[in-house]
Amino acid sequence: MSALTFKLKTKPDQRVDMSPLVCQLLVDKSIDEIRAIKLQCGKILITVDELFYLSGSDVQNIIIQNSFEKLDCIGKGLEGGTITVKGNAGAYLAQEMQSGIIKVEGNADMFAACEMKKGQLIIEGNVGDFLGGALIGNKQGMKGGTVIVKGNAGDRVGDHMRRGTILIEGNVGDYCGSRMTAGTIAVMGTTGGFIGYAMRRGTLLLWQQPVLSATFEDCGLHSLSFLFLLFNSFKRYDSKFANTKIAFNRVQRYSGDVSEIGRGEILVKA
Repeated sequence: MSALTFKLKTKPDQRVDMSPLVCQLLVDKSIDEIRAIKLQCGKILITVDELFYLSGSDVQNIIIQNSFEKLDCIGKGLEGGTITVKGNAGAYLAQEMQSGIIKVEGNADMFAACEMKKGQLIIEGNVGDFLGGALIGNKQGMKGGTVIVKGNAGDRVGDHMRRGTILIEGNVGDYCGSRMTAGTIAVMGTTGGFIGYAMRRGTLLLWQQPVLSATFEDCGLHSLSFLFLLFNSFKRYDSKFANTKIAFNRVQRYSGDVSEIGRGEILVKA
């Protein structure tokens, strides 16, 4: 079977909620039934057939062609299978994702991987604010899985992050790891201000020296053998992080945020 492909006919003026178009919700549906699914577009409901050309039949392998930044909630609650986005994705990409793989060949908007539980999200371009964060008013962000960003990320990466791994090949904005309670965020590029703000636990692994607040304590240089195991686990990914040449074990370690319980750590390549 060929992949179930949604090819965008025309770009709507309003944002579109794509959450009904995930693998588990399309099982046992005919092509005609899928065409008749209604999507929220601004204040109105439109059918899939009004917005997309459909082809293929494998609902466990979905492709969205000509995608653009107003297609929100792609892969929301995905429970298995693969979604490939050819173009850009809107906000709330992979929200509450439970398993499977989502790959975006362009950029993604804010709140990507928010409250994600398991699975793998790969973004070839840049991503907006609150990557791996919590929805506004909630206290737990990303709870598991792996996110790979090959471009840059906005502010508040991993805000309220509870578990999981975020790997960013480019730069990040302000408040990276803010209010983080566990998990790992690795950043090859530069970081903005207020890194680790109100961080409780978890690890920030950095290639570039950040500007730290006074609430982080310098613990000196360390050789940490577990880092080789961590880098070894990255080899399975299609990313710069899989390159063995980037591995290191000697780091400058900072603990904090001591204005909280202070059990978090920032590890900077020595």
